[in-house]
Amino acid sequence: MAMSNLEGVHSGFVQLEGARRIRFHVLTAGEPTGEPVAFIHGNASSATFWQEAMVCLPSRFWSIAPDLRGYGLTEPLAVDATRGVRDWCDDLHALFEFMNLERVHLVGWSMGGGVSLQYLLDYPEMVASLTLVSTVSPYGFSGTRGADGEPCFPDHAGSGAGGVNPEFVVQMKAQNRESGESPMLPRNVLNFTYWKPPFRAAREEDFLTSLLQTAIGDYNYPGDWAPSPNWPGFAPGPHGVLNAFSPKYFNAAGIVSLDPKPPILWIRGADDQLVSDTSLWDIAYLGKLGLVPGWPGDDVCPPQPMLAQTRAVLDQYRLKGGSCREVVFANCGHSPHVEKTDEFVKVLTEHIDACRPKAHQ
Repeated sequence: MAMSNLEGVHSGFVQLEGARRIRFHVLTAGEPTGEPVAFIHGNASSATFWQEAMVCLPSRFWSIAPDLRGYGLTEPLAVDATRGVRDWCDDLHALFEFMNLERVHLVGWSMGGGVSLQYLLDYPEMVASLTLVSTVSPYGFSGTRGADGEPCFPDHAGSGAGGVNPEFVVQMKAQNRESGESPMLPRNVLNFTYWKPPFRAAREEDFLTSLLQTAIGDYNYPGDWAPSPNWPGFAPGPHGVLNAFSPKYFNAAGIVSLDPKPPILWIRGADDQLVSDTSLWDIAYLGKLGLVPGWPGDDVCPPQPMLAQTRAVLDQYRLKGGSCREVVFANCGHSPHVEKTDEFVKVLTEHIDACRPKAHQ
């Protein structure tokens, strides 16, 4: 099913050559003379999830929202998980250079929050400000314990592609748009984990199409996995999306040592079921609930304290001279920019305006 764009949002393609050869699909809103704000989407989604926020931003901004490799209409190149999320970061940097962007206000949602954290580490001179929206932990997804992100097992068992529900992958590959009782139907995943029920998005069909555009396979979503002697029996492989966010390959806690430090805003929903200290997509929490057999207990493999880990890193960022602010939206799930668009844009605009050069205000 083809997607339609909101009025004021423009769709186009950029062909990059050279070392980062890739065909990007990019959404834009506003005038190129405006101050650039780059929106980075999350997993199993695409740039279209940002459209409501893009059209609501004040006219002094130029919104740029690319589909990452393997998502939306961008070329589905392989993801080398051994580089963590740097394939996406380097793609973005090449795109920004092609667009002659000197500095951007970076806004990253969920997986895109992790990509944005890594981008800040690798290209700090490019980031005017950072906004993290329901971001993945700086220590990746699953397989760690405590606020300092200590791995539960030396081989990082419990993280990576082995933890995805195989039925969800089957339904995605089949492009299933049906409604039904199975919690793994893509439409149900969208409506029960991307936002807080009973919220239903006006553009639900477009968002479902976006989810189903995700490239499926060992080199994209979810990736490959390796057997492990540790519970739950799998460890991350070297390829694909979910392994790129394994703590084996991804750790963005190094932002605390950056100098200078751009201001960071962390926005999240109070009722997020996907990124939380009790995430329904964290294998250890599912084990604790009795849904995955053999769970070895809190002493060995506790649920990942995702929020506590992010907060601990941002607290250190602040203690070492940075500026951080956490904003929690009540009655909101994993997608504040969709569920609470007006509130989201207001907070985001205030954040950007507070760190913009006075001449531009």
